[in-house]
Amino acid sequence: MADSREAAPLTPVAPTALVVDDEKNIRRTLEMVLSGEGYRVLEAESAEQALELIRNPRQPVDVAIFDLKLPGMSGLEALERLRADEATRELPVIVISGHATVHDAVSAIKLGASDFFEKPLNRERVLVSVRNSVRAARMSRTLEQMRGELEARYEMIGTSPPIQKLFQDIDKVAPTKASVLITGESGTGKELVSRAIHRLSPRKDAPFVKVNCAAIPRELIESELFGHERGSFTGAQGRKRGFFEQAHGGTLFLDEIGDMDLSAQAKVLRALQNGEIVRVGSEHVIHVDVRVLAATNKDLPKSVASGAFREDLMFRLDVFPVRVPALRERPTDIPLLADAFVGAFCKENGLRPKRIDPSLYEALARRKWPGNVRELKNVVERAAILSSDVITVADLPEDPHSSPFEDDNDDDSAPTAAPGPDAGRGRLTLREHRDAAERAYILDTLKELAWNISRASVILGVERTNLHKKIRAYGIKRGES
Repeated sequence: MADSREAAPLTPVAPTALVVDDEKNIRRTLEMVLSGEGYRVLEAESAEQALELIRNPRQPVDVAIFDLKLPGMSGLEALERLRADEATRELPVIVISGHATVHDAVSAIKLGASDFFEKPLNRERVLVSVRNSVRAARMSRTLEQMRGELEARYEMIGTSPPIQKLFQDIDKVAPTKASVLITGESGTGKELVSRAIHRLSPRKDAPFVKVNCAAIPRELIESELFGHERGSFTGAQGRKRGFFEQAHGGTLFLDEIGDMDLSAQAKVLRALQNGEIVRVGSEHVIHVDVRVLAATNKDLPKSVASGAFREDLMFRLDVFPVRVPALRERPTDIPLLADAFVGAFCKENGLRPKRIDPSLYEALARRKWPGNVRELKNVVERAAILSSDVITVADLPEDPHSSPFEDDNDDDSAPTAAPGPDAGRGRLTLREHRDAAERAYILDTLKELAWNISRASVILGVERTNLHKKIRAYGIKRGES
């Protein structure tokens, strides 16, 4: 027979406070004050005993009150050990003392103490400090949990209105079959958006195939997208399945779609309209079931007006537009992103976890970030390498965008044409001189690496896509002296 008794309502668990003092009267007084306000109170007469209680997973501690002077290990030493352990780093610790100096108080705060009080203790001040410390720690844990849920769902971090709007758009379009055009500046995370849409769609267990249209030579784009038959062109030694076939049943992500050749655009349009492709060198029609997501940092309407992009393809792709906000539109997310990047970097490289000094957040917020989240990640990781346990403003690399000689509207991803042979007859502009130097350096690097684009992009510190763009913009050719 089923139990018809009603379940007792759940009551919130009272916060647990640990009082650490070698004086029994102090422990007793604090126990009475805290328990009278609903706290569960644990007591310890030494730092060693307190550390054992804190590390007991069966009895989690929400806040600890340590006396500074204790037999054996001091309160400051215990605090230092707590901050060095990842499991206890965020535990709020209040330090109390009857014979403290200013140096002691400063040392405690530097080590991460939530507050510092001298004896005799003021009841109201202690209660306010304990209450605020517990509340702040719980809010931090809640935020960390929310951040983890967002990372797991979208692989992106942020609580600002623009990023929340992006999450809402992803949730709306992911379950559908609609084509999606993802727009946004370079480095904003357009690929992450495409992967989130795929992962939240009914096709999540089918293939996700990414194609960087800007990185594929014009003469090979059709072969890469649609495949080819043996002997269809020089070097085609066997049959090859193209990206559309590889993505059958799943999602095809066409990154940098604005750089696709017009002839390939026509065939992509046919594939979107009819679900039909034809391999290069074949007349056999192959039916594919593919959801296409496309991304670009270009203004496609302008490309359509100039004849560089097909209008009918743009409308076919742009069934549901998703815009990824630039980092300057979501400055409140910079601290969250920086923390996440530092944590991930330290974990991946086997380093001790590092903390970011609050002044660093302000310095990061003042930067322009034309490279958006990707640039922020690179800067923060470089600072983590240079820093000690705490990352400060002094560890930041110089901001390359802060030069007073730099035009605010300069775009390094789109260099001007290389200076002509007559450029040396007159004085060059700063931009022309910089472009000439950059062109020469890129050419020398490519020659040294036998035109290995991947290695060159690492040496030069740019994305492969941007390096391809610079090579085309500067007119750099193989065999050039």
